[in-house]
Amino acid sequence: MAKAKSNERAIDELSYEEALTELEGLVTALEENQNPLEEALKLFERGQALAARCGALLEAAQLKVQKLTDETLTPFEEETE
Repeated sequence: MAKAKSNERAIDELSYEEALTELEGLVTALEENQNPLEEALKLFERGQALAARCGALLEAAQLKVQKLTDETLTPFEEETE
């Protein structure tokens, strides 16, 4: 993903999975360091927006789970062997 696509979907239309997959691709493209500075900045900016989208969707899911469980979430505890 060396170049940003001109037909990219709006971030607020992406599902969590779509946003995360695109974010992972952007991270890989930035790590490869094969982009001119201006292109790298565009990729970074979109990556920041994608990360915010993922965070917002996770927060919304957490709120929904809290409502479904009557606001009483129990902390996850790992089982010890």
